Amino acid sequence: MARIAFILLTHKDPQGVIDQARRLTATGDYVSIHFDRSAPAAMFQQISEALGDHPGVTFAARRVRCGWGEWSLVAATLEALRAAEAAFPQATHFYMLSGDCMPVKSAEYARAFLDAADCDYIESFDFFESEWIKTGIKEERLTYRHWFNERTQKQLFYASLELQKRLGLRREVPADLQVMIGSQWWCLRRHTVEAILELIRSRPEIRRFFSTTWIPDETFFQTLVAHLVPRSEIRSRTLTFLIFTDYGMPVTFYNDHYDLLLRQDYLFARKISPEALELRARLGSLWQATGQEFAVTGEGRRLFAFLTGRGRIGRRFAPRFWETDGSLGANRVLHVIAAKKWHVAKRLTARIRELTAIPAVDYLFNELEANLPDMGGVASTLPKRERHRRALIKLLFDQFESRNLVMCVDPAAEGLLADLARDRAELRVLHVDCSFDDGYLRGHMHRIGLISADAPGDVVERLLPVVRSDLEHEAERLCEGEYDRLGTIAAHRDTAANAAALAAFLDLPQDVAWQIAETPHLFAD
Repeated sequence: MARIAFILLTHKDPQGVIDQARRLTATGDYVSIHFDRSAPAAMFQQISEALGDHPGVTFAARRVRCGWGEWSLVAATLEALRAAEAAFPQATHFYMLSGDCMPVKSAEYARAFLDAADCDYIESFDFFESEWIKTGIKEERLTYRHWFNERTQKQLFYASLELQKRLGLRREVPADLQVMIGSQWWCLRRHTVEAILELIRSRPEIRRFFSTTWIPDETFFQTLVAHLVPRSEIRSRTLTFLIFTDYGMPVTFYNDHYDLLLRQDYLFARKISPEALELRARLGSLWQATGQEFAVTGEGRRLFAFLTGRGRIGRRFAPRFWETDGSLGANRVLHVIAAKKWHVAKRLTARIRELTAIPAVDYLFNELEANLPDMGGVASTLPKRERHRRALIKLLFDQFESRNLVMCVDPAAEGLLADLARDRAELRVLHVDCSFDDGYLRGHMHRIGLISADAPGDVVERLLPVVRSDLEHEAERLCEGEYDRLGTIAAHRDTAANAAALAAFLDLPQDVAWQIAETPHLFAD
C-alpha cells in the first residue's frame, strides 16, 4: 500500500504548518519540512518545538533563503527530499506541497489512486517545442547564465543577459539531456527519487547548469525524471489542482468552492485563501475520512474559463474580480511609506528588500518601473493601475504570497491613502519627514512642469516660498490624517528614534531596524 512522504516547502504561518503536518501524518504518512531561512527565526523555532519529536516529521538539514525563480527553490526542495528519503524508508511516494495546499480527497482515496498505477506524476513537456511558457523570456532561460533575480534585481538581470548576448557567451544544454518543462507540483515514486539523488551526486555538472538557469523549479525535476524514467511510466500531469488567470496569476479558492474542489480529478488543491477558515476546516477533516465516495467531474478549469470569459463576449455588465470583492483582506498588513523625496523612499525599500523577507515595491502609481513582479498586462500603464488601485494591490499580495506588503506613495496622494484607510486590511503609514532647500524646490518645480529650464530668475524666486508652503502643508495633512498606525523618520532625528519607528512600522527586531536606519546616505539629495 502506498505511503506518502510530503515535501512541504513553506515560509509563513507557522501554526498552519504545524496543523498541516499533524493532519497529514495522522493517517500514517510522513512530512519533510523546509521552512524558508528568510522568515523570522521565531517562526521556525515555533514549528521545530511543536514537531521536533514527532516520529512522522523530519526537517531539511539545511535551510535555504528562497527567492522566486531562483535555484534556491530547487535547492530547498532537494534538502527536504534528501531528509525524507533518509528518514522514511517505508515511504513509497514523495509528494511536493506548499503551505497553501489542502487535500481535496481522503488519504484512503489517495493511496488507492497511487496504488492503481506504477508511475510518476509530473508535468513533462518539451521545453523548446511546447507552448508551456506564455510570457517572458524562453530559450534565454537556459542558454544564458542568470545570477540575478528578475523580480528584485530587474536592471541587473537584464543588463547581465544583454552583456552575455553581446559577448557571445551562449552556452549549450548538457548533451544527453532533453530539457522538459512543467508545473513544480509533482508526485514521484521512491526509486525515481533515489535515482535523481544519485544522478546529481555522480554528475555535479547537472546541478551547476540548472543553478544558473531562470525558474529552474519548472525544468530541473521535469528534465531528470524524463531522462531516468521510461516515458510509459510518466503521467504528464500534476495531482495538485490549480488554475491560472489570463494574467498568469494563480486563482485563490474560498469557502463556497468546497463542492467544486472535491469534484476535480486531483488529490490536493492550491491556493486556498488564508481567510477561508470554513473551507480549510472542511478540507482538513476530509483527509482522515474513510469510506467516502467522490464523484469526479473535472469541470473546474472549463467553468472558470466560461465565467471569466463572459465579459469578453458582449456581456459588458458581468462583474469583474475587482467589483466582487474590493477588500485587500482582513488578515493583511499594508505598510505605506509616504515620502515627497522619492529617491529617499526607494533607498528605504531597497534596504528593506535586502535585509528582510517583506516584499517592497516603489511608487507603483507614479512610475512604471516600481520593482514590481511580472504581472502580465494587468499593470502595463499607470492609468490602468489607477483605475483599479485596490485590485492591483491585492494582486501584489497574492503574487508575493505574503501577508505583508510595503509600497511608496507621494504625500499628495491624499485620496489614495484615505481609500486604503477604509479597507479591512491593516494600514500602517511611515512618514519620511523631508526638508526642502531651494535647489530641491527648483528641481521639483521643473519636474512637475511648473517652470521651464529658461524660466526667469525672479519668477522662480517668487514661486519658491509658495511651493515650499504647499509641500509643508501636504506633510501636515498627512500627519493629521486619521491613521491608526502612523510613524515618522527624519534626517534630524537620531538613529535610535528612526530605528524605533521602523521597528514598529515593520514589526522588525531592533538590530535589523537599526541597520535600516543606518543606511548610508539615506536622506541625502
